[in-house]
Amino acid sequence: MSTPILLEAIGVEKYYDKFAALGGVNLKVRANTVHSVIGPNGAGKTTLFHMLTGTKTLSAGRILFDGHDVTNEPDHRRVQRGIARSFQVTSLFPSLSVRENLRLAAQGTAPARALNCWHEPEGPRACADTVASVLAKLGLESFATVPAGNLSHGQQRRLEVGMALAARPKAIFLDEPTSGMGIDDLDDMKRFIQSLRDEHTVVLIEHNMNIVMDISDTVTVMQQGRVLAEGLPHEIRSDDRVRAAYLGNMITGGKA
Repeated sequence: MSTPILLEAIGVEKYYDKFAALGGVNLKVRANTVHSVIGPNGAGKTTLFHMLTGTKTLSAGRILFDGHDVTNEPDHRRVQRGIARSFQVTSLFPSLSVRENLRLAAQGTAPARALNCWHEPEGPRACADTVASVLAKLGLESFATVPAGNLSHGQQRRLEVGMALAARPKAIFLDEPTSGMGIDDLDDMKRFIQSLRDEHTVVLIEHNMNIVMDISDTVTVMQQGRVLAEGLPHEIRSDDRVRAAYLGNMITGGKA
């Protein structure tokens, strides 16, 4: 794959007292790809996301993003550099409209503008172009004025991804974006995530193996805080170490 490396983790460690949640993780994510991180519960996937996005601090190691050493930068600074994230648990403003949720997310990239409560969100502060673009990508134009709390679960999950997109990121981190979705919503979300790599780099935690194998360019498998295997989907599918450690007979499909 010829695209340049956008994000690199070098020997990343995270300790909680004597417990090693991450025991020296090396990871390279190429631009404009879907890079999935999988593994059993407790493998360290979400902890790795915290390290890469700046939600928590490293115990050791380095993180490089877009040519910058961001190891010691807080999460809001990484957002300004082009890193955005959605979370496993839906985090929306349920009483605000879909449009207002997206506007707030777009404003959040500039703290001084976002915290200006004394003026109406007009002109540049309305982020109208960004909001309209994200609404179109989400296919939620007809729901723009609907309170987020009134959306279906699948629509809410899409909106949360949209809030990350509203920050106009170079890399978007998605933590189980299909969690709790019904079958009817899964195909739409799968196509949507796959389409994001046209303009973004996607780093994905996902337990639905059908989705992982269908849309990923690279799959990294974690076990006990370390990288067990990495490769193309078909390589991971046939890796005996992965089968033994995690996927077993479920590698052919379904949710593991």
